[in-house]
Amino acid sequence: MKRIITLSVLVGIGGASLVARGYQPPAQQGPKIVEVEKLKDNLFMLKGGGGNTAVYVGANGVTVVDAKNPGWGQPILDKIKELTPKPVMMLINTHTHGDHVSGNVDFPATVDIVVQENTKANMEKMPIFKENGGKGLPKRTFKDKMSVGSGRDRIDLYYFGRGHTNGDAFVVFPELRVVHAADLFPGKNVPFMDGTNGGSGIAYPQTLSKASEGIKNVDTIITGHSTTMPFSDLREYAAFVKDFVTWTESEKKAGKSADAAAAEYKVPDKYAGYTAGARVKGNVELIYGELKK
Repeated sequence: MKRIITLSVLVGIGGASLVARGYQPPAQQGPKIVEVEKLKDNLFMLKGGGGNTAVYVGANGVTVVDAKNPGWGQPILDKIKELTPKPVMMLINTHTHGDHVSGNVDFPATVDIVVQENTKANMEKMPIFKENGGKGLPKRTFKDKMSVGSGRDRIDLYYFGRGHTNGDAFVVFPELRVVHAADLFPGKNVPFMDGTNGGSGIAYPQTLSKASEGIKNVDTIITGHSTTMPFSDLREYAAFVKDFVTWTESEKKAGKSADAAAAEYKVPDKYAGYTAGARVKGNVELIYGELKK
């Protein structure tokens, strides 16, 4: 029972090494409930079944950001039909983890799938896409920045560097002043630094700082697994992660093992409302490894 609970927690937070290595969570028993939060007249956040999904209703069709765990693609599509009669035209995946991309396989072949180029390489290694003959894999990629759509329906995609993985995209809806940050900002907690998929603890705070400075005219952030937050919280989160990395560096310099350091970590008092969670040890081990190079 303890093992089952542990796996459930790790997969549910979208930060498990099992997910990073291509582990696909077992299909959920019972109905798959998709909760809808209306952010704007034409922008919705869908919760449940994995990472937060954004649904943007444009003039000619719908753009979806992230497709949740295995088996959740169709519930997403069904919920979208309740929101608008317009067809789904595009799916953007923020990164490679199974709780954000597995639902891709349920989307029609006509849907244009877009990701950062490193994410495509990561996704191609995942069992779920191999088992489905490549269905759901990206059709287009970008390196640092790309815009899709035009006019009021323009969506800007940004890549600022390694962090959670090596292909995390920020998805900006300029007209609505909203950005989907996904698991680069999962919520107010210690993030998951996935070295298996190219993530970096050392680079993480730099990437967040670049994003907070490089993304303009945005008021609201859609986080990976929490609520929406004001854009100013991204700057605070960058400082939080930087302090975590600096603390880890000082622990290594003091000669402490990764186990000992992780056991001692406490969220600094100045970050009220933040939590540590189960990711600390893995992150410390990753940063220790990076410091040896």
